Amino acid sequence: MWYEAVGASRYQQNLQQAGVAVVVLVAPSNRLSNLVPLISAVYGALNTIAPGEVIEVGLS
Repeated sequence: MWYEAVGASRYQQNLQQAGVAVVVLVAPSNRLSNLVPLISAVYGALNTIAPGEVIEVGLS
């Protein structure tokens, strides 16, 4: 598993001004069986993310 900070400008929105942080789940589908393996990486991302950041979480 991996997680990676991605520039918020990629999404062309001012997330920091809005006080929003986004965690993007990268998986083959939105089926629960594809998302459950990402949970530990999501927890890691939530512990480090700050307003204005976008972090992608997925399987390596």
